[in-house]
Amino acid sequence: MTDALKRLSDEGVAIWLDDLSRKRITSGNLAELIDQQHVVGVTTNPSIFQKAISQGDGYDQQLADLAARKLTVDEAIRMITTADVRDAADILRPVFDATDGQDGRVSIEVDPRLANNTRATVAEAKQLAWLVDRPNTLIKIPATPAGLPAITEVIGKGISVNVTLIFSLERYRGVMDAYLSGLEKAKAAGLDLSQIHSVASFFVSRVDTEIDKRLEKLGSDEAKALKGKAAVANARLAYQAYEEVFGSERWLALEKAGANKQRPLWASTGVKDPAYPDTLYVTELVAPNTVNTMPEATLDATADHGEVTGDTVHGTYEQAKAELDAIAALGISYDDVVQQLEDEGVEKFAAAWNELLDSTKAELERLAPSEV
Repeated sequence: MTDALKRLSDEGVAIWLDDLSRKRITSGNLAELIDQQHVVGVTTNPSIFQKAISQGDGYDQQLADLAARKLTVDEAIRMITTADVRDAADILRPVFDATDGQDGRVSIEVDPRLANNTRATVAEAKQLAWLVDRPNTLIKIPATPAGLPAITEVIGKGISVNVTLIFSLERYRGVMDAYLSGLEKAKAAGLDLSQIHSVASFFVSRVDTEIDKRLEKLGSDEAKALKGKAAVANARLAYQAYEEVFGSERWLALEKAGANKQRPLWASTGVKDPAYPDTLYVTELVAPNTVNTMPEATLDATADHGEVTGDTVHGTYEQAKAELDAIAALGISYDDVVQQLEDEGVEKFAAAWNELLDSTKAELERLAPSEV
């Protein structure tokens, strides 16, 4: 059952689960996935927590306690989510120790409503790192224009970061530059660079969803032939950029000082179009020193019938560029697509956060002790 997942791991792809809930922690399910399905990390986002807290009664006792203390809704959410991340980090601690801190990581995101505020993002990242208080935490910061300087600042303080919501190759280069700048600040401050880790979450499936929609609207045979090509091509060219930056003289100087490469992480790997293989964004993006964070359905599909045949990224750069060029030649603007996806990503996470606020507020009111 797990042969494909083992092969994936052997090829240098770290398998992280894109989900977390208290039930998953307390039932032993997370420990089981680590033990049996080669899972070596966990990522979370506002949508995941909104779903977890709104389903079942696993959070009732903590919510009742928080209501009794009259915490605000924002404070309650942070207490709930950081508790889950802390517990998951403890479960993953043996993996963290065995991999010298590369894996065994759990990600928690800054409040998405702060995505366009650099100073507030830095403050929130510091607070989250303090609240969770585990060395195997990654603080998620979005790759917005305001997020880039925040990444540099947070890395410079020695806090490990998962950069999220990356869609464009140009922005990805900006993310890598922000990471290197942060390492340079940390080095100047005398921090131990070997203790700082980062991943860059490059979103995959949403690129196909948007570009396919535009190709379908064009309706020509040429346009239809390019459906399902853009996302994998975009990610493969991102890996090419990663190799370039982390082969540069600037990087080599930091590496000599003990720094770790910022690994590319393939995010949004659940296939949205049922016409495509459900393991498409796993088997077509196999390359060394990468992470693939999967929803459980994608993890199960890969374990069941994923065909992992080795590296599927090296040697594809010319083809990937040709495919994106062909899409551009049809009048579909790459810059317009990736900007739209970034804007929508920030909006969706903010909307999920607001839903989380609303549902948590309702639960706090339901469980509040009656006044005597």
